[in-house]
Amino acid sequence: MSTFLTQLPALLGVLVGTLGTILATSLADRARWRRSQNVRWDERRLDAYVEYAHAIKESHAVALRMTADHRPGSHSHPIDRDDGLARLAEADARRTIVWENLLLLGDEPTVVAAAGWRDAVWQVERLARGIVESPPDISEMLTRVNEARDGYYRAARRSLGVRGGSVEQSAALRQALLERSAPASDVRAS
Repeated sequence: MSTFLTQLPALLGVLVGTLGTILATSLADRARWRRSQNVRWDERRLDAYVEYAHAIKESHAVALRMTADHRPGSHSHPIDRDDGLARLAEADARRTIVWENLLLLGDEPTVVAAAGWRDAVWQVERLARGIVESPPDISEMLTRVNEARDGYYRAARRSLGVRGGSVEQSAALRQALLERSAPASDVRAS
């Protein structure tokens, strides 16, 4: 019995060491698994954000081509109405599909910003489809689209932890739009 008692501290030390190793290994494995899951979902979230942006830009580009005659100084290549309507329908189907991925994987601020961008583009599409009359100042409608796009990218970058400063373009695009729509004599004077 005395031999057992003398070896008991060593046995307890081995037991505590074994339990400590198991616990440390388990915690490290769990942390590694969480990191890999976060990377996996961040990659999928990035794909969903990019796919949604492509789908919205496709709809917007077709709508711009269809409304080129409503925008003096437009650089968009006009498109036949029937062809444009068919392309809008295809783009709308794609946008609907990628919207579901965005709803599944996006965070709330990004989904809200995406809906705002979609709504702004819908206004241009409604004009392209002939549902609404051309507003007196279509540049305001296009500015809303550009500002909504900036909001979407701001939210998506924040969601993904992307740093690097602002990538907003609405102010520069608005200025370019104003310069294109201003009479040549006004542009030379500035």
